[in-house]
Amino acid sequence: MNVWELPTSLEVGGVEYAIRSDFRAILDILKAFGDPNLEDDEKWAVALTIFYEEYEKIPNEALEEAAEQLKLFIDVGEDKFTKTDRPIMDWDQDANIIIPAVNKVLGDEVRTKEYLHWWTFIGAYSEIGESLFSEVISIRRKKQKHKKLEDYEKEFYKENKGLVDLKTKRSEEEQANIDRINAMLD
Repeated sequence: MNVWELPTSLEVGGVEYAIRSDFRAILDILKAFGDPNLEDDEKWAVALTIFYEEYEKIPNEALEEAAEQLKLFIDVGEDKFTKTDRPIMDWDQDANIIIPAVNKVLGDEVRTKEYLHWWTFIGAYSEIGESLFSEVISIRRKKQKHKKLEDYEKEFYKENKGLVDLKTKRSEEEQANIDRINAMLD
């Protein structure tokens, strides 16, 4: 993949396929990957269906390559698609603090744009400087590594715990079990 261009199609199995390269499509794909109600194969089916405009035309024997191309695209042409056990951010939960930070970098409201290529969006995301989002991420990192928070960070955390703490995503089945146990304890 050539990072100097903004691809809107990818070659899979020797055939060029149009892709949905707008940042909103990729965020929908990332949301699917984080959905605890979907099995891994279902996550990939959703992701590939969103990403490739004519997913149904991709031969079964080329689906693995199609998935690899998707991963490379999300990672801006680098092979670093990894799943961490301890995430530092969540695209859904943090959307309200990510968008203003990206807007600041781009000098425009990204949600009003009819189209914004994922690579442009993620480039702006990578350049987020001092912001509410960067403050939240800094505190999360320190808490994950069990590092001491500065006094102003402790105060910020105390006042914004709901913003800083990542919410646990549970499947509907897991939540039903927790609710059942809690009902028995009441």
